[in-house]
Amino acid sequence: MRKVKVAATQMSCSNNIEENIKKADKLVREAASQGAQIIQIQELFETPYFCQKEKSDYYIYATEVEKNKAITHFKKVAKELEVVLPISFYEKKNNARYNSLAVIDADGEVLGVYRKSHIPDGPGYEEKFYFNPGDTGFKVWDTRYAKIGIGVCWDQWYPEAARCMALMGAEILFYPTAIGSEPHDDTIDSKDHWQTVMLGHAASNLVPVVASNRVGVEEDEDFKITFYGSSFIAGPQGNKVEEADRTEETVLVAEFDLDALDIQRIEWGIFRDRRPDLYKIITSYDGELIIK
Repeated sequence: MRKVKVAATQMSCSNNIEENIKKADKLVREAASQGAQIIQIQELFETPYFCQKEKSDYYIYATEVEKNKAITHFKKVAKELEVVLPISFYEKKNNARYNSLAVIDADGEVLGVYRKSHIPDGPGYEEKFYFNPGDTGFKVWDTRYAKIGIGVCWDQWYPEAARCMALMGAEILFYPTAIGSEPHDDTIDSKDHWQTVMLGHAASNLVPVVASNRVGVEEDEDFKITFYGSSFIAGPQGNKVEEADRTEETVLVAEFDLDALDIQRIEWGIFRDRRPDLYKIITSYDGELIIK
């Protein structure tokens, strides 16, 4: 048996970067005290979700990997607690800006960076103003405790991303996110839809899924988002094994036997019976396959 404990955290964020890091640190330590070995913190937790409005003033939040305060801080925490910490941050690289994630292994070393592939654009979620499309491709990280795949927020709506990471050997999928109400229409509540999509990733790939969202109300001029939390951990049948509420700052922890899940995936035959020779249409934008 190769068992691993994973955790999702959820919290509110202020304009104070140091305070946000301190709050995240507290939740990470709480999760570690419950035995968690891989701990996910939500998307862009260093700051408020600044993408509500298109403001060049917010470009200042972007930093190089080596200069990012959260990464520097949590490298020490990961080494101290011997935990794996995927850290979401706003990355600056020369003239490019990315919505990125650094994976810190249990020895405190950064294994590498993933850049968010799918960048949304809509009222209250104006990410194309701030981020270049990610250019790293999907990645799987061979950490001390498990092989993990990580998508960032809007990535979680794409079954192609989850399947790619599963095919690359991901044993657990993690999704840090920032999602809540729609500033232009407060009658829209995507919470159930949001969860269902990721539960499908778990079920169709027979892998656990860990989703970490933020809570709280964040306002920017005439726009306001109420982040609905509801972070969860799903089992490999698409069943929620742990779930947070919409408002509480909390930690969720669950344990999985990775060797048993590996046998289960083989027994089900879903990867054995794939037909990649028939899937070429998925590489098109318009549903028509052009043969050159």
